Amino acid sequence: MHWIALPLPWCDEPAAIPGAAMQAAAAGWWALRFTPRVALVDGEAVLLEVSTTERLWGGRDALLAQVLQAWADTSGGLPDHAATLDAKAQPPGAHAVWGCGSTALVAQAELRMAQAGRAPSGHNVEGLPLHTLTALRPHAASLERMGCRTWGALRALPRAGVARRFGARVLRVLDQALGDAPEAHAWLELPEQFALTAELPALAESADALLWSVSRCLAALQGWLQARQQGALALELAWRHDLRRIDGVAIAPTQALPVRTAQATQDMAHLRRLLSENLARTTLAAPVNQITLRLLESAPLPHRSASLLPSGDGVGGGRDDPGGAPGEALHQLLERLSARLGADHVVAPVLQADHRPERMQQWCPAAEVLGQNRAHTGVQNTGTKAPDATLWPTWLLRPPRRLAVQGNRPCHHGVLRLLAGPHRFEAGWWSAEDEGAGDPGNACAGLALRDYFVAHNDVAGLVWVFRERLAPQPGGAVQKDATQKDATQKGAMTAAQPHRWFLHGIFG
Repeated sequence: MHWIALPLPWCDEPAAIPGAAMQAAAAGWWALRFTPRVALVDGEAVLLEVSTTERLWGGRDALLAQVLQAWADTSGGLPDHAATLDAKAQPPGAHAVWGCGSTALVAQAELRMAQAGRAPSGHNVEGLPLHTLTALRPHAASLERMGCRTWGALRALPRAGVARRFGARVLRVLDQALGDAPEAHAWLELPEQFALTAELPALAESADALLWSVSRCLAALQGWLQARQQGALALELAWRHDLRRIDGVAIAPTQALPVRTAQATQDMAHLRRLLSENLARTTLAAPVNQITLRLLESAPLPHRSASLLPSGDGVGGGRDDPGGAPGEALHQLLERLSARLGADHVVAPVLQADHRPERMQQWCPAAEVLGQNRAHTGVQNTGTKAPDATLWPTWLLRPPRRLAVQGNRPCHHGVLRLLAGPHRFEAGWWSAEDEGAGDPGNACAGLALRDYFVAHNDVAGLVWVFRERLAPQPGGAVQKDATQKDATQKGAMTAAQPHRWFLHGIFG
């Protein structure tokens, strides 16, 4: 077996830290991504048994380097830890102290030696001083007066006399430390739901002060997500007011701020920015003395296979894509802008189930469009691509502009030459009554019967035009009992009326 011991990421007096239990949970949760065998001992150290997982991480040395990196990242996210100041001047993991050993007690003892600035014992486990074992500390002074200062010296004493004077537990712990007896640990387990409450060190009267305390909760959330291999989709930050009345007016005891993301993420920097943007637009009803961060919705984070080729093609992006180029993902930028400017000021196109070009898409808030794949969004998206979409223009005119006709040919800065078409549209009959199909001045209203063409001349360039066709009469064809004379007159009137042409699009 092989154990790694690291100090808990808090300062030397846990009782003085608000929310110390929360930070202890965070200290263990980050380690669960490396091994399921994690234990918190004596309120000062986190122990990892890695003999069964070190091969998955590239060997013992590679695993230790990654564990130290993760510990440094977690400690850096907690402002109360003394190592935070050192982390600003040193590379991640350089300021960490740790201990390794074949048993948990040996690793913890090596950690205490490192914290005291003493060199590790190496393979000479019996040379470790007595005070490095928690169970021996109450008896260390008595043993030293007897000339017993190390584990090996204690082991050499008669066992019956040691048990009679100091208790059998001393011998049992010594046997466990030397590997002669099995150890029992209470393994750290994740809760099924993430909800952490933290008391604030001082009353928060502004959003900035509130966000400072949220950082510790986000560090715990990251450890929970990584251990669960989940990504956050929705969070709720709730806070409790210190006052119940202001100027005689009752106020709500709590407030809550929900935050949603379009894609499952473990990027705490992005979540912190989203919370910052939303808190900047939120007014606190009263000073706050307690916060609660709750995970409302999560999703499994898809696994990615490591590439055998070196990256550098610039493809990818975002902090959740380890193989992509560095930078901020598009959905993160849109979420941040929506939070800052308002959801209605950042819009994105959504395809609609309609064949009319001017109604094929609808502009909706980007926050809703980004979450289309989730059940709570009600925006319909049809991903079907029309067969002739490559011939459609870049810009549409609203409404279409009627063109002059010369010799039954449309004119726009001169006579247009038809290059491609016709592309026939027949759609909109389901909304003809609601949109005023009988309005002759509105070519987009109601039933659409059009033949589209790609046209060109030297002045206008490439344009998209359509010829309006006449809608069939409700009665169908000419009645059988109509006279031949009436039919001839109607045919002559139809022939005398030329088709109307409209300019609908311009190619870029």
